[in-house]
Amino acid sequence: MCNVLQIAKSTFYYEAKDQKTADELTVAIVEIFYKNRKAYGTHKIKAKLHEQGIAVSRRRIGRIMKEQGLVSTYTIAPYNPRKTSCNEATTANVLNREFEQTEAKRFVVSDLTYVKVQNKWHYICVLIDLFNREIVGHSVGPNKDAALVSRAFATVEGDLRHIQWFHTDRGSEFKNEKMDELLKTFEIGRSLSMKGCPYDNAVAEATYKVMKTEFINQMSFQSLHHLELELYDYVNWFNKHRIHGTLGYLTPIQYRLTALKKAVVVITC
Repeated sequence: MCNVLQIAKSTFYYEAKDQKTADELTVAIVEIFYKNRKAYGTHKIKAKLHEQGIAVSRRRIGRIMKEQGLVSTYTIAPYNPRKTSCNEATTANVLNREFEQTEAKRFVVSDLTYVKVQNKWHYICVLIDLFNREIVGHSVGPNKDAALVSRAFATVEGDLRHIQWFHTDRGSEFKNEKMDELLKTFEIGRSLSMKGCPYDNAVAEATYKVMKTEFINQMSFQSLHHLELELYDYVNWFNKHRIHGTLGYLTPIQYRLTALKKAVVVITC
């Protein structure tokens, strides 16, 4: 047939080989997509393929995703919650939007979000280390109060005194006598966003948007215990497996370990 069509035999072998590669690529893309909670778009899938030694353009990845009906959860429009009143504390905004930190636990930020459990509102609190965007503490509960935040601190591994500053918005659950006592006990400094300015706590806001898209909006929680188990599983995936564009497409744990190795090398030298 090659002789009749006057084409080189190498052309046939190239096309056959390319078809096999295309099938393998499709399998790889589908596997990455579903292993990562259907949250990855072309940027992150390209990064994960690169880890496997596969070089492919985002355009081709997008085409394959369309062919396979793979739609990232980020195509769903987010729901904007109502604004709530804030306290008038005079505590300064020490963070001052310096979200890129070079030291672990120098600034830990937090916020709350809500989730339906059997048609009743419950709340999630997470503590985020700005150094590597790692969720270092988390809690859930039926009430939006200081106890919820305190339980999140109780899940932090290691000595709480390693946390230098705790930054949040001006919600009453964050600025109250109980929280002041906890922070004073562990010698943690306090930083509050300016009144009515969510941009001062942008990383926490962005993390909750991610959680709602990848986790909360994708599930139906049957009980508080069910929510606790699923949140634990999500946080584990978020820290150990989910790659972040702001971290050079590393996971938070990978970023922290890489930074630690660099510090050891510098000290050794």
